[in-house]
Amino acid sequence: MKAVIAIDSLKGSLSSLQAGDAIREGILRVFHDAVVQVRPLADGGEGTVEALTIGMGGELQTVCVTGPLGEKAEAQYGILGDGRTAIVEMSAAAGITMVPDEKRNPLYTTTYGVGEMIRDAIGKGCRRFIVGIGGSATNDGGVGMLQALGYGMLDAEGRQIPFGAQGLEKLVKISDAEVLPELKDCSFKIACDVTNPLCGEKGCSAIYGPQKGATPSMILQMDKWLADYAKLAAAYNAKADSEYPGTGAAGGMGFAFLSFTNAVLESGIRIVLEETRLEDYVKDADIVVTGEGRLDGQTVMGKAPSGVADIAKKYGKPVVAFAGCVTPDAIACNEHGIDAFFPILRGVVTLQEAMDGANARKNMADTVEQVFRLLTIRI
Repeated sequence: MKAVIAIDSLKGSLSSLQAGDAIREGILRVFHDAVVQVRPLADGGEGTVEALTIGMGGELQTVCVTGPLGEKAEAQYGILGDGRTAIVEMSAAAGITMVPDEKRNPLYTTTYGVGEMIRDAIGKGCRRFIVGIGGSATNDGGVGMLQALGYGMLDAEGRQIPFGAQGLEKLVKISDAEVLPELKDCSFKIACDVTNPLCGEKGCSAIYGPQKGATPSMILQMDKWLADYAKLAAAYNAKADSEYPGTGAAGGMGFAFLSFTNAVLESGIRIVLEETRLEDYVKDADIVVTGEGRLDGQTVMGKAPSGVADIAKKYGKPVVAFAGCVTPDAIACNEHGIDAFFPILRGVVTLQEAMDGANARKNMADTVEQVFRLLTIRI
């Protein structure tokens, strides 16, 4: 038997590779001579850096950056084995989980630290970037990131505007006189799974501002400032288009990448599946195993296990999924390439006990073992 495993992390319990190793253990208990390959899986969000970097033979990098509130913070990104590809998560330097509830205010939170991570990677020889932009605490249009990369986002007196969305009110000129010269040689794949424009009733301020601490009056202000920023960007680069789907992602970070770097916005899972070359492994497999922390009706809406199943069905491979828990509407997975799915909980326990890493690993391996024993039965 040849099995290929590509499972998303069980957040708070097991990483993608840890879950994959537990599944491999369960399979080998039954099929001792099986060839079992574990591939990293993520959807471009939290866990992507760890999954791709470790799973593809790279090295994690730790750098001191400017956090979302302007304080110093440690952020981690990855450099793959080719030495030229960096994996970056915006949330590592500008994530909403880095900001206490009582301090959440997008007028002041900045993306400057994201630019510092990119700058550090450029200094280490990277020219290809895969960037996840989910989970941001910001609504500054990516201006902080651009400042860290050398762009002059200037006020009427020729000074850099302040951090946060509030700085956009003072923006009157954009200069590239001091941009990192290496930036022109860099390409960026941006993991983006939203289609919001930069401004308007479906823009980043109106849709995502409230969860970042914005009041109704702030939303109106920020939306106007972003619209003015978009006009300046269009004067700098005629291709800057604030209506393009995804420009409103991560408080306008999608707009910044498209307007000021050589970037494309793509589905996060599509990027990961391409970079890990999962298809090359699946086409010769006898069975494909996937899963995530929670299988539900949303799984089929472009989440990681659904992407794995799509590839498997292209080659007619059976697909089994395992999850920390499943919901009644997870039945939709059966209509979208996942032939059978199983929760791994094996008894009544507390949430804390269920999410304990050692318990989760044992539950995963034990459940997989019993499922694969079915394959030894001849009826």
